[in-house]
Amino acid sequence: MAAPHFSSNRNSERTVPYQIESVDRACRIIRVLQAADKLPLFELAELAGLSRSTAFRLLATLQTNGLVLRDSNRRYQLSQSFGSNRRYRIGYLAETGVTSFYNALAQGLIKSAEQAGIDLIVMDNDSQHCPEVALTNAKRLIAEDIELAIMCQSYTQAATAISTHANRRKIPIIAIEIPHPNAIYFGVNNCLAGLTAGRHLARWAQQRWKGEVDEILLIGSSRNRSLSEARLTGSLLGINEVLPNSSHTKTTMIDGDWQLEASREAVKRHLDKSKASRILVSAIFDPSALGALQAFKDMERLHNCAIVGQNGSSEALLQMRKPNSRLIGTVAYFPERFGEELIPLAMDVLTRRASVPNAVFIKHQLLTPANLKQH
Repeated sequence: MAAPHFSSNRNSERTVPYQIESVDRACRIIRVLQAADKLPLFELAELAGLSRSTAFRLLATLQTNGLVLRDSNRRYQLSQSFGSNRRYRIGYLAETGVTSFYNALAQGLIKSAEQAGIDLIVMDNDSQHCPEVALTNAKRLIAEDIELAIMCQSYTQAATAISTHANRRKIPIIAIEIPHPNAIYFGVNNCLAGLTAGRHLARWAQQRWKGEVDEILLIGSSRNRSLSEARLTGSLLGINEVLPNSSHTKTTMIDGDWQLEASREAVKRHLDKSKASRILVSAIFDPSALGALQAFKDMERLHNCAIVGQNGSSEALLQMRKPNSRLIGTVAYFPERFGEELIPLAMDVLTRRASVPNAVFIKHQLLTPANLKQH
C-alpha cells in the first residue's frame, strides 16, 4: 500500500471549525506511518507535506507519548500499542548494583518500555555477582511467560547456558555487551572502543612525556574474556599506532574482575614489583580504571600514570573534573539512551516487520577533562 502524500501548500490545508493545526499535522504523520511502516525523517516529512523541523518536533512529541518509535537507523514507526490492545511481555535481566552505568541503562529501558506500551518484567542480579546467580535469575525470568529476553549480565561462562535455556523455550534474546550464542548483540564495537582509548593515551604521552613510555598496563577481567580481549587488543593497537616504538615496551595484563576494589588490590601488587616511572593504563571498565587510580595514589605514584576507562560512568566523570586528574579519559556509551534503540529493536524481532541484524553497534565518544562541558 502506497504511503499517502499531503500537499505542503498551506492554502490547500483543510480548515474546519475548532481544528487545531498541530494536531492535524500529527495526524498526517500517523496516517503516513500507518501506510508505510518505517520511514526516515526526510521522507516522512515530504510525504506529510511538512518541513523537516516541524516533522521532527511532532515526532519527538509522539515518541515521548509512546505512539511512535525510532530505531537505531533513525527510522520512525508506529508503536505496536497504537490502535491495538496487544501488549508484549519482555524480560530484562539487570545488574543495577554494579555502577551508575547499569542504573542509567535500566532507568532508560524501563521508561522506553512504558512509552511503547510494553510490559517489562525486570529481574535484578543486584549485588549477588556470580555466574550461578545470573543463570538462576535468567531461568526465573524466562519462566515468566515472556516473549523476548534482554540479557544484561557480565559472565561469559553463563551466556551459553542462558541461550540454551531460552532456545528450548523459543524465546529470542538481545544480549547487551556480552555476546550470547544465537542472540542479537547490542553494544559497543569493543575493538574500536579500545582503539579510541589507546590512541588517546598515546597522544597524552606524546604531549606530557615526549612519547617515552616505560610500561603499558592493561586491566581486563576473566569473567568476560571476549570483551576484555577485544577492548585491550584495540587499546594496544591504538598505542602502537601513535607511538610505534611502544611495540617494544613492556606490556602487563592484570585481572581486575570488573570491580574497583579487586582492580585496586591487583594494581597495588603489581606496583610493588614495577619500578616504571611512565605507565599507560587502559581498563575495560570505569570501576577498574578508578581502582587503578586509587592504587597509584595509595602507593604515592600518581605522577607515574595516565589512565583511560570505558563506559563513561558518572563516577569517572566526577573524577575527571578534579584538577590534574590522572584519569585522562573514558570512552562513553551513554546508557541512558539504550532504551530508545532496544525497544524498537525488540519490536522488530517480535513483529517481524523488518529484517533484524545479528549485531547492533552503538555509538561511542571519548570524554576527557577538556570536553566534559561540551558533552
